[in-house]
Amino acid sequence: MNSNSKTIRRLLGGLLVAAMAALAGCASGPAHPPAPQKLPAALDYTYIIGPGDALNVNVWRNPELSMAVVVRPDGKVNAPLVDELVAQGKTPEQLAREVEKILGKYVRDPVVTVMVTAFLGPYSEQIRVVGEAAKPQFLPYKNKMTLLDVMIAVGGLTDFASGNKASILRTAEGNKQYSVRIEDLIKRGDVQANVEMRPGDILIIPQSLF
Repeated sequence: MNSNSKTIRRLLGGLLVAAMAALAGCASGPAHPPAPQKLPAALDYTYIIGPGDALNVNVWRNPELSMAVVVRPDGKVNAPLVDELVAQGKTPEQLAREVEKILGKYVRDPVVTVMVTAFLGPYSEQIRVVGEAAKPQFLPYKNKMTLLDVMIAVGGLTDFASGNKASILRTAEGNKQYSVRIEDLIKRGDVQANVEMRPGDILIIPQSLF
């Protein structure tokens, strides 16, 4: 046997070993621990204002100072007698107290309420869906949001998705990765595959290799 034949046989052998290893990996199941179905009750969620949020600032008995504003991309808002106030990263209640302090220079004992009328939230708390979703996108997080809620919002899986090999990258836990079974959830109705999401989760849906 000449050297070229030996080289070809070695290459073919290497490819066969690699293919068998890949098949074994596919058969061995998820590479990450399953995501917990329920989050600890201690993880109470309080909404944090982010860029793009629409706010209704109401000053009691002072309608001329009340108005609807949108948080700018730099996280700030402008309102009557209130200039360049940072809203991003604060709860509506915290923002209301800050507006009261500012207006207190001009109005006696102002009472301010802030309501969020359109939600986006800060980037760090949005849910991101990448890969083989019908409509990959980012979503504002909502309290008790589940994997099923997310999949409805993105229109389900593509025909090429490997839904049961999807995973959640959980930024709130130092980028710990969990496996999820999207195909079992939305195609087989397995409610045990539905898990609660956390703010900042990244849902990764890979493409099927077969």
